[in-house]
Amino acid sequence: MITAHNNNNYYEKYSMHIDIRHLRAIVAIHQSKSLAQAADQLHITQSALSHQIKNMRDQLGVELFVKGVKPLRLSVEGYRFLRSAEKILPELDALKMELIDVKDGNAGRLHIAIECHACFEWLFPVLNVFRQSFPNVDIDIRPGLSFRALPALSEGEVDVVISSDPEQISEVEFHELFSYAPTFIASKENSLSQKSFIEANDLAEETLITYPVERSRLDVFSQFLLPAKVEPKLVRQVELTAVILLLVGANKGVSVIPDWVLGSSNLSPDLTALPLTEYGLSRTLHAATREEASLKPYVIKFIELCRVGLSHK
Repeated sequence: MITAHNNNNYYEKYSMHIDIRHLRAIVAIHQSKSLAQAADQLHITQSALSHQIKNMRDQLGVELFVKGVKPLRLSVEGYRFLRSAEKILPELDALKMELIDVKDGNAGRLHIAIECHACFEWLFPVLNVFRQSFPNVDIDIRPGLSFRALPALSEGEVDVVISSDPEQISEVEFHELFSYAPTFIASKENSLSQKSFIEANDLAEETLITYPVERSRLDVFSQFLLPAKVEPKLVRQVELTAVILLLVGANKGVSVIPDWVLGSSNLSPDLTALPLTEYGLSRTLHAATREEASLKPYVIKFIELCRVGLSHK
């Protein structure tokens, strides 16, 4: 049976304290072969270094240096300690630099949720440039969160939400990125291509091709059709912008997409682009962040790059 007394003896026998200073001291002494030079390298006095050596011997219970030999030479146990120090110290130094980068806002996490399906068109070039300035930021685009992106932001599941629908949410800030115009496109064979602008009723007999997003997140519904209580003849969902343009060009339907998508896609001469309503619709894209993250340098840089509009201009 292990008694309290025996238990105390066990901890007295096997407990030891290894300080980072001990690791740095053993490396410095091995490299310099001189107590005085090692002390200078460590920016301490020779007396303080001698005290550290004694402290190591007392803590570890073994001799790390061969007795009576000059210059100082590591014992077998000392070399074992040195090998560990040479592994541990670089990892500790790297960890320290990572933590400094995190504290200074030069490293961290940037997990992004996108409510705007077409935003992938310009986001990837933005992120490619962003990585050049902040290689230590963990970047990820979180799929499957478009239906609850803002709650995920509040809960810390993501760090940025790209959205055109700002809301009043506690401790969340919405940063304006750029304005865009939801734009109608149709084949030149479609009779609507002869109009100067498109009204909601014009789509009542059309097949509307959209991204696979809930209606409340599509400008053509939330800003145009639903207020007018107009329902298209048919709604067809397509994942890729290039496929939407092909189908519209083949007169298989019409679509409404952001003007910057058309600019980056080199609109085919077979297509016509027209404004929604006589004066056009204007929307603003935002980047939502938590307030505590909005002043981090890498978040500021990301928002700045989004505003520059590397690919949506």
